[in-house]
Amino acid sequence: MNPTEITHAGLADLIAKWWFYYDEWEPGVLRALLADDFTLSCRSDTGRTSYEEFIRCDLHGADEAMAWKEDHRLNSPYPLRHNGSNVIITSRSDTEVSFTSYIFVTKILEGRPYLLSTGITSGSARVTLKGLLLQSIHTVLDTQDSVRYADRPAVGSAF
Repeated sequence: MNPTEITHAGLADLIAKWWFYYDEWEPGVLRALLADDFTLSCRSDTGRTSYEEFIRCDLHGADEAMAWKEDHRLNSPYPLRHNGSNVIITSRSDTEVSFTSYIFVTKILEGRPYLLSTGITSGSARVTLKGLLLQSIHTVLDTQDSVRYADRPAVGSAF
């Protein structure tokens, strides 16, 4: 394999590492996954949750993102499990790839798994001298009640 070739498996592995090392809070490993100009954003789909201030961010630069992630992680439950599934590539070039995926977040409550949140994550990664690194992650968490698809509100793209 060409060292600059971006494969679906390589991208899925990078995203899985992002969520795993965040949940287990290994900041050195997590930081090594990020390009220096990494951008991070998160919000709910409605913008009206009781915890909006806790989840909302729009950050530029890996150091700013890591500082926010540390505060956010230290003030979140443990165990916490993020599962970024159904990773699809939405565009690619020889050195960059864009993707989207679902996200499922669980915690343990009274000894049982509890679905904390779902949403959609989009982002991008690029080939660098250090290998494939994340250059952006944008997450929109689901908070509106589900309705029949034909009856959903007409809104722009979640991303």
